[in-house]
Amino acid sequence: MIDQFSSTHRRGSLLARIIAAPATSLIALLALCAAYIQGPITKIFDFNSAVAEMNHFGLHPAAFFAVAVIAFELAASAMVVSGVLRWAGALALAAFTLLATLIALRFWELPAGMDRMMATNAFFEHLGLAGAFIIVAAIDLTKGAGK
Repeated sequence: MIDQFSSTHRRGSLLARIIAAPATSLIALLALCAAYIQGPITKIFDFNSAVAEMNHFGLHPAAFFAVAVIAFELAASAMVVSGVLRWAGALALAAFTLLATLIALRFWELPAGMDRMMATNAFFEHLGLAGAFIIVAAIDLTKGAGK
């Protein structure tokens, strides 16, 4: 019985060390920001599509909004990943995600069917993503306060 407890405790300790490792945090933060890094890069390489996307969502002048979104997503992601004002970058991305979700994923306006189901799933996935950014901000703020 004691050997089993020791073995379980050692595995838990190893898992804790892996999860708490700086490399794990970096990978997790990159994963959390992946869409906000990939999206702007795609928009840069296909700027006409970025402008078309802004037009599609009624954002005018579309070119201005495309540039603003590219700059915002890259800057806020850099803040989250680098740790420089991480809390501010995370809260900004949470707010941006909620706003973009309400603009782009209005599932309640779609007729029943596959498109509505996919938009509903994406809507709630984005809510979860915004929640994760809020958790990152809370951890960063409380860590800074010595808690």
